[in-house]
Amino acid sequence: MAKRRITQDTFDAVVRENIEEFDMDDGEALREAIEQFESQGVDLSNIVKAVPKASSEETTDEQTHKVLQALESLRGELGSSPASLGEGLKLFTEQCSLGFAQRYLAAQKDAYPTILSCCQRAGVNKEALSAALAAMSMLTDGQPDLLDAEGRGFLIGTLRAHLEDPDLTCQAVRAVRHGCLKHEQNRQDLVKAGALALLTGAVACHALRPDVVKEACATLRVMTFDDDVRVPFGHAHEHAKMIVLEHNGLKIIIDAAKAHPGNLSVLSELCATLSRLAVRNEFCQDIVDLGGLKFMMTLLADSLDCQDLVKQVLSALRAIAGNDDVKDAIVSAGGTELIVMAINRHMGNAQVCEQGCAALCVLALRKPNNCKVIMESGGAMTALQAMKAHQAEVSVQKQSCMLLRNLVARTRDFSQPILDMGAEALIGQALATHRDCGDVARAALRDLGCQVELRELWTGKKGSLTH
Repeated sequence: MAKRRITQDTFDAVVRENIEEFDMDDGEALREAIEQFESQGVDLSNIVKAVPKASSEETTDEQTHKVLQALESLRGELGSSPASLGEGLKLFTEQCSLGFAQRYLAAQKDAYPTILSCCQRAGVNKEALSAALAAMSMLTDGQPDLLDAEGRGFLIGTLRAHLEDPDLTCQAVRAVRHGCLKHEQNRQDLVKAGALALLTGAVACHALRPDVVKEACATLRVMTFDDDVRVPFGHAHEHAKMIVLEHNGLKIIIDAAKAHPGNLSVLSELCATLSRLAVRNEFCQDIVDLGGLKFMMTLLADSLDCQDLVKQVLSALRAIAGNDDVKDAIVSAGGTELIVMAINRHMGNAQVCEQGCAALCVLALRKPNNCKVIMESGGAMTALQAMKAHQAEVSVQKQSCMLLRNLVARTRDFSQPILDMGAEALIGQALATHRDCGDVARAALRDLGCQVELRELWTGKKGSLTH
């Protein structure tokens, strides 16, 4: 059931009433208002939880929030020279950075047209343009609907005009990313306008700048998302293919990785981006041929203690292992042992366990020899330990069940050793706890040779018999 929402004016009126009618101090009035609305089931995520104050520059007694004061001050400077916009833009950006509620309130008061006007007015003044792009990026964070055709055109034009400037490129790319996250139409329109060439060009042009590489790769990755619930079918797959086939994306990203051997945050982002681009069999092989697998194996071996990086490398290995030849290459390179080590090292992290078990699951699929290596490396026991450690995490349970099934699907000799490890009870528990585990858990039990109850439910409709 959707929670109720209120306007900022309604919330502020109650705070003001608490102060004026009930003689509360500011802090008490604010706490009382928050408790009152939350007890009524009101969602306050879009509300600035602060007491409005009068600006020192105001000559009236009007009180408002600091983000709106910054916005009003900025509007007053629009007629002045571009150089004078910088400080006002930085103040506005600082207020918006405090949280989504501040950004939402600013947007409700028509901040976007003002910021876009500042962007356009900045012209060739680098300091003003940088500040304006930062303000646009911050304002659209979580509010991609704000970005309109004029704004998209401005961002593409800025990237074209300033692609050789790493600082301006980084700011513009970040604004593009915020405008595309959870917004399919913005993605498609920007791609049609040439965004992919500009993003891959930014990585190639500034390969030695970690901030640009990281931001541009993150934005390329967002272009492959299918995260807009308003759109039934997006262009995620098409965009991934375009990045690889039309813009040489795999080579550019892998070359960038080689330029930052010690920067774990950049390497993590690059691995995450590669995993989104491995959408075709030949792309997976291309990643190996370009040195991507060697780079990932070295990275995993050298950075086993870095949890976030390990998760992204495992995700990338899982993605490229969709190619059967790459499966064998990963196993031959010692990938199985490293994956098992990574899961055991970070057993307390559900995401690492999920990605690790998923990677092993793909390596085992249709590959009896790989299953033997996984068993000898302790992969089955590790998967069962992950099931024990994360009994409430359905994703871990599902991936572990699928791995266990793949291990015995073509090698029945592994069934009894896996059962001796306690697999039946753990799979049964997953089956009882998580409805989404039903099919994979029953399939794992069946292939392990266990008794499985396939209950048939009749819903009264033709063809509606389900297990």
